[in-house]
Amino acid sequence: MTSNRGSGLTWGSIAARPLTGAVILVILNRMVQYQSVDRTLSALADPTRRAILERLSHGTATISELAEPLGITLTGVKKHVRLLEDADLVASHKVGRRRECELGMRRLEDLEQWIEEYRQAVEQRLDRFGQMLERRKGTNE
Repeated sequence: MTSNRGSGLTWGSIAARPLTGAVILVILNRMVQYQSVDRTLSALADPTRRAILERLSHGTATISELAEPLGITLTGVKKHVRLLEDADLVASHKVGRRRECELGMRRLEDLEQWIEEYRQAVEQRLDRFGQMLERRKGTNE
């Protein structure tokens, strides 16, 4: 992954170092940087919440309309909706006695960026592993 500005440390180098002040700052920076990713992944981790998002992708729905096909209580759906709202994936508002829900304004660029950085880190590790195998192959011949 990318290095922390000014520290010269990368995620890959952190595991090999003792916990010094610079390493702790990199870890804390990553924790703060990825709080929205954590919230989003936590919200998406539950199949009921993913089903709610799938339903809302077709248009607005009330809490009752969301609860019916899921077979859970209105209170249960409200709790799931609240978690999705905390991640800005869903927005809801009162209309009379009903609460209508719709997809939130949140886009998933931060999650996409995290996935891309992780993919690059894995690819770099695999490239280094391949290089090591090639070197060993050359010394065994």
